[in-house]
Amino acid sequence: MKLQLQNPLFVVADMERSKNFYKTVLGLEPVSDFGANVVLEGGLALQTLDSWAGFLGKTPEEIAFGGNNSEVYFETGDFDGFLRQLFERPSVELVHAPLEHRWGQRVVRLYDPDRHIIEVGEAISDVCRRFRDSGLDEEGIARRMDVPVEYVREQLKRP
Repeated sequence: MKLQLQNPLFVVADMERSKNFYKTVLGLEPVSDFGANVVLEGGLALQTLDSWAGFLGKTPEEIAFGGNNSEVYFETGDFDGFLRQLFERPSVELVHAPLEHRWGQRVVRLYDPDRHIIEVGEAISDVCRRFRDSGLDEEGIARRMDVPVEYVREQLKRP
């Protein structure tokens, strides 16, 4: 039997605050809103704390936030633009300042209102184009990123 992943889910203490965060900071609109459960564009689901605790047979006090043990990852085709918008919101708490991973991808991690970690990274295709524009050929990009040349070629074909 093969299972199919449907939605990652974050438990949230205040649904309206969380919907506002995901809309204003990440641009994600709800695609379905059932009150206690909301699914955002891209498939991330939000569940109210009270309903989640009920599903588990726990009290809300038994549910912990801010475990720093997982994240939801997004990519953007305009990383610099995303950072400009992010820094216009001083209330958003960063996990760390923007950084460049050893393979050349630029990322930033931030906390949502319930201290779930969100990572936003530069689209990998943009990383490949940035390296190409700096003078590297496909083989050089592959060595720089430590990936197969075929992967680089596929990324460079993407819009």
